[in-house]
Amino acid sequence: MFEEFARKRIATSGAEIHLVTAGSGPPLLLLHGYPQTHAMWHRVAPRLAAEFTVVAPDLRGYGDSGKPDGGVDHVGYSKRAMAADQVEVMARLGFERFAVAGHDRGARVAYRMALDHPGRVSRLVLLDIVPTHTVFSAVDRHVATATFHWFFLIQPYPLPERLIGADPEFFLTEMLSRWSGGGLDVFDSKALAEYVRCFRDPATIHATCEDYRAGATIDLGLDAADFGKRKIACPTLILWGARGRLETRGPLGVWRQWAADVAGGSLPCGHFLAEEAPEETETWMREFLTAGQENP
Repeated sequence: MFEEFARKRIATSGAEIHLVTAGSGPPLLLLHGYPQTHAMWHRVAPRLAAEFTVVAPDLRGYGDSGKPDGGVDHVGYSKRAMAADQVEVMARLGFERFAVAGHDRGARVAYRMALDHPGRVSRLVLLDIVPTHTVFSAVDRHVATATFHWFFLIQPYPLPERLIGADPEFFLTEMLSRWSGGGLDVFDSKALAEYVRCFRDPATIHATCEDYRAGATIDLGLDAADFGKRKIACPTLILWGARGRLETRGPLGVWRQWAADVAGGSLPCGHFLAEEAPEETETWMREFLTAGQENP
């Protein structure tokens, strides 16, 4: 995977970020989700690199990026800190303003980036999420069952770390299988092997738990402070899997409370759009992103 992409490692003020990059057009930052790495973009990134300069990093704590200490309050894994990493990465690559697409946890980093750094983000693509504030504000039996990991991973150290660490490959593949629209068969074997390789690292397990602990504390507080007071200013594309969990939530309506200019739709897949429905994902993204090239 990514044979024609250059690999780089960039030190930011908070973490060292591993990434792959290719292309020569307008800059596009691709952010992955849990429990994956930049490899989740392998079916989409090469196509987008024909028109964009694609940058696909591992978020701090994930893949081959650095895994700094989260601190007693988990601030090191707040989406504000993770977004700041990527703003610095793009600046080091020569891009002061760029489009961002994020999936799952990467989408949470992306929308926090758009709120905190509105001058940096020209266009925003969010794959298969609603805001953190919305999730925690609407928990019932069904939500808690479907998103049990949100409440498991936030338990105090070392409970989730020890339990996941007993059989990390089982936990990872169980999560991927549950959330996809077709079990593990939807994943390329090389990508799956990469996820397993990275997730076997105890430091990754701990860092990703810290990501969720920050989500339930700092990130939730930041969302609550922003809700109803400021909106994402740039054009925003919302995509979700029709066979996933968001269909009944009316994601476009939810995001119109958070962003000034929202469009989007569902794709025929589960949670992992870029791997389950790569052609549809790439088409939606390319059409949306090229429409904004006159005002990068």
